[in-house]
Formats: sequence, structure tokens, C-alpha cells
Amino acid sequence: MITGSRQKDLMDAADMLVDARRTCHPIADLPKGLQPTTLEEAYFVQDRMSLAYERIGGWKVGAPGADATPTFAPMPADWITCTGCELRGLTHRFRGVEAEIAFKMGADLLPRETPYTRDEVFSAVASMHPAIEILETGLIDPEQATKLSGVADMALHGGFVYGNAVADWQSIDFSKETVSLAVDGAVRVQRTGSNTAGDLTRLLPWLVNEGASRTEGLRKGDWITTGSWTGITIATAGSTVEATFVHAGRVAFRFA
Repeated sequence: MITGSRQKDLMDAADMLVDARRTCHPIADLPKGLQPTTLEEAYFVQDRMSLAYERIGGWKVGAPGADATPTFAPMPADWITCTGCELRGLTHRFRGVEAEIAFKMGADLLPRETPYTRDEVFSAVASMHPAIEILETGLIDPEQATKLSGVADMALHGGFVYGNAVADWQSIDFSKETVSLAVDGAVRVQRTGSNTAGDLTRLLPWLVNEGASRTEGLRKGDWITTGSWTGITIATAGSTVEATFVHAGRVAFRFA
């Protein structure tokens, strides 16, 4: 439980990161006394930052390895849009992009004492979509900042673009699925079975059960995106970005 002066420190950290994003004046890192020292503190900063962006439209969840514990962050509803769009009205500086697989919830999964089974979770999914996560940050270079500062900074989330729903997605073998990511028509990355979490389908049940105390459950209409297949690719103003999965479809957008 975070209380007292430490809570004030972390609120100051959140305000500093929000200000760095909004003004496009990034910082090298949070001051040492404001840096989160635990994942709980990083999540506190995330949640404080999300208040500045109002309604949450879903969650990003991922893991750096097949055996790693996942982490997650909120996705503001106003940052979620569909394929074919031109991104305007948002502050973009970093312009990182990642190809991902996302799910849209078709029913509520509210917290309960008995964990939801995998079948229960996926029965509540309305549809699966190809997606691109846009990465933004209040940090000059997240690789040079402390790891938990990057997690605190909304886990670098800056936007989410989804493609059309994919029919019969349950038949896709994600361990063999191939994706390419192109910027302005040039393929930058092409990989197969490359989701960092290994089996990406483990992430949604984990979020429903282990993340419920923070998310207060998932709701019908929520978007859940399940981690990078391509690593971070940096685009520029005016760039068109396209991710194409062999079986899971295509999604594209343009930075204004």
C-alpha cells in the first residue's frame, strides 16, 4: 500500500511525465527521488497519468519472454482508432510502432473469487484483429532511462489502431504466423512466431484473473492488445505504417 509522502512523490512523477508528453519537452529520466522502485509504484504512476486522459478503452498486456510474468498498462479510449485513419489531434514525437494481435471483448468479465478458465475467457471475446500500437513517451530515450520509469510512463503507450475483425481466428496457429511491418512501403521487419510472450493466448486469461484488482474487470467493448511481434520501429511525421499478418489480416494508418 502506497501512502503518505511516497504517494505525493509518485503523483509528482506522473504530473512530470504528462507535462513532458503534452509539451513535447521530454526528460532524460525522472528525478531519482521520484523514480518508481517497485512495479506497484510504476502502476500507481500509470493510473495517475491515465486520469489526465479520461476514459480507459482497454489494456495493453505483454511479457518479455515465454516464462516471464506479464505486465500491463491502460489504453485511453481517445487514443483508439481504426485502420485507414490519419492520426491528428494527438501529440506525436517518438512515433514508435509495433505490430500486434488484439481482442475486443464481447461480454463483461468481472472480478470473482474463482479464477476464470481459459475457455470462459475466450468465450467472452467478440473478435480478434490485427493491430498497431503507437509508442510515445515523455522520456528522451526510454532505453537510457531506468526500466521502471518507462513502465510508469504508460508503458510507452501512445495510441492503438485496429484492423478488421478476422473470421475463424481460433484456427490460426500463432506460433507459425508471419507478420511484416512496412513504413512508406518499405518492409522494415518480417518475422514468424515472434510475439515476445511466446504463447500470446496466455496473456488474456492472465489479465482477467491476475490483473482484476487493478482493472476492476474487463467490460464488453474493451480492447486488449497482446504485445509486440516486431519490436519497436521508428516512423516519422507523414509516414504511412502498415502491418500485414499472413492469416490475421492487415492494418494501416498515416501520421499527419
